[in-house]
Amino acid sequence: MKVVFMGTPAFAVPSLEALLAASDVVAVVTRPDQPQGRGLRVGPPPVAVAATQYALDVLQPGTLRDPGFLARLRDLGPDLFVVVAFGRIIPPDVLALASMGGINLHPSMLPRYRGAAPIPRAIAAGETATGVTVLHLSEELDAGDIILQRAAPIQPDDTGATLEARLARDGAALLVEALGLLETGRAPRVVQDSSRATFAPKVAREEAWISWSDPAAKIVNQVRAFDPWPVARTRRDGAPLEIWRAAALPDRGPEAPGTVVAAGREGLVVAAGLGRVRILEVQPPAGRRMPAADYLRGHPVAPGTVLGSARG
Repeated sequence: MKVVFMGTPAFAVPSLEALLAASDVVAVVTRPDQPQGRGLRVGPPPVAVAATQYALDVLQPGTLRDPGFLARLRDLGPDLFVVVAFGRIIPPDVLALASMGGINLHPSMLPRYRGAAPIPRAIAAGETATGVTVLHLSEELDAGDIILQRAAPIQPDDTGATLEARLARDGAALLVEALGLLETGRAPRVVQDSSRATFAPKVAREEAWISWSDPAAKIVNQVRAFDPWPVARTRRDGAPLEIWRAAALPDRGPEAPGTVVAAGREGLVVAAGLGRVRILEVQPPAGRRMPAADYLRGHPVAPGTVLGSARG
């Protein structure tokens, strides 16, 4: 089966590598080079890097309507488009260039968490399980008929980064299984129940700011969900302080939310709207990630200090 693979971030790389062993990947379509990382240096997306290492034909059109790009797809004559975190909706006339249309890997148990950010949204919501879905592409985002699904637990210490890595591996294996069903004409088409759909919109940077009036459990889920981006944060003396790891404590006290209750070898303990949060790992401006205890040795915080939000 001649496959054109479409994907962009690191999440898509295991799927590409799995497909190389299971099909004839005739080209890889990915996004143009873009600023990346904290330094915002322009570079190729992870899928482009991986595809180049495997000596694959890499296409990076500025738009999917580009005449040269469309002509190249026609020349390739693919049987199937396989889309994994590509970052753009595939127009119907592009899908029509593959004899079997296209399939997509989505990291949730659809119809739950349709949209751009199912992994951080599931963690932030306190979910204990999620999964991966392989589905037929449709005009409506993440609403196509389901081919296969596989559930996966969300561990209490999972972050966006750890869960993404695990679902990337699970999804790659499920894609290969779905491809086999398609090749033999045995792939199911299970219509989604849209009445059960929930949505996972793209995460905005301003969502990273912690509201200390929230319950401790919600704040800790926020910290877990926004690793590796945009990273949960608070303010100390007006300067941002990123929080990479934290734990919820059941303790309650009279302190106002955001008040530092204790600071020492076991980290920073901060009052929340319900319970307290122990901050375990932080990153100050222009600094490195470090245990909160190490941060406190160089930047002491007195009990009674009040940590702020985006504006304070």
